[in-house]
Amino acid sequence: MSNPSDWATKDFYRTLGVKKDASADEIKKAYRKLARENHPDSNPGNKQAEERFKEVSEAYGVIGTADKRKEYDEQRTLFGQFKGGFNQGGYGAGPGGQEFDISDLLGGLFGQGGARGGRRRPPQPRRGDDLETEATISFEQAVEGATLSIPLRGDEPCRTCRGTGAKPGTVPKTCANCQGSGMQTGTTGGVFAMTEPCVACRGRGLIVEDPCPTCHASGRATSTHTISIKVPAGVKDGQRIRLRHKGGEGENGGPKGDLYVLVHVTAHALFGRKGKNLTITVPIAFDEAALGTQIQVPTLSGSKVTLKIPAGTASGQTFRVRGKGSSTSSNDLLVTTEIVVPKELSEAEKSAIEALKAARGDEDPRASIFAKVR
Repeated sequence: MSNPSDWATKDFYRTLGVKKDASADEIKKAYRKLARENHPDSNPGNKQAEERFKEVSEAYGVIGTADKRKEYDEQRTLFGQFKGGFNQGGYGAGPGGQEFDISDLLGGLFGQGGARGGRRRPPQPRRGDDLETEATISFEQAVEGATLSIPLRGDEPCRTCRGTGAKPGTVPKTCANCQGSGMQTGTTGGVFAMTEPCVACRGRGLIVEDPCPTCHASGRATSTHTISIKVPAGVKDGQRIRLRHKGGEGENGGPKGDLYVLVHVTAHALFGRKGKNLTITVPIAFDEAALGTQIQVPTLSGSKVTLKIPAGTASGQTFRVRGKGSSTSSNDLLVTTEIVVPKELSEAEKSAIEALKAARGDEDPRASIFAKVR
């Protein structure tokens, strides 16, 4: 874990390849890209990729968290001000020619001592990453609600070593160079004491002599596991569901992140949705529309309801069947009629329609529209 006393000497924004005013989403996107490219599992035996992976993880562990990023930015700004006031080489002695140790300043800011005292800031809890996944469900599941089992891939504490980074049966040892503080003090020109990360343990305070074969001493590993999620009734296609504390594992006792599920709903051959209600279009014959009738209409559950079609019903007219929108709610079923015009007629049908035409006489069904434009 990165030590705050070391932040001023590292450019974490450059490590992730983002600007200093980058948004949290931009930082997360850059981290995930670099982590995938340099992950030890994808680069077995590649020490350079392993080091790069550690650098990227350290950078995101700081600027990927809002409160740590704020501390980091403040420290970098403060460090720049002091650095500009030093003499040759950018560093110098304090008043009276005494050595000035920046760890004294930063230690006061962050509530910790420098490497001289052999003390190390306790690891801070870190919230787990938010994860995203997608799920495709049926129309029926979207309307009624469902419980799904979905595979989820993400980083979590390595199960082989339980997050220690050491091979099972071994434990990391306290670094002899820094006595576990993770920091060491050096001088520049014999006048300026500079606290920096311990080169022996890379600022961790611990030495892993026998690395875990799964995570290669990083303490974290990518895994795929199945989780059960509850999709609420009425979810829409393209809706993003947030499941609190179902995301990535936290570190040092930190809470889990959240899981976001993008839902895709397959179309139904008969039914549609309008708000909370279901819709269906049913065909009726010309005589049924003209004279009126009763028809059977299917519901989503497979049952049937009887609908009265009044005489003179027009094509496209909608009727409401209350409480038949789903089996789990009081939503309604909206039934729209569609008058079917036959493409082929028997001689008897032709005679009947001719008789209807003759009975109608000179009545013009389009007369009303011409009256409106005069």
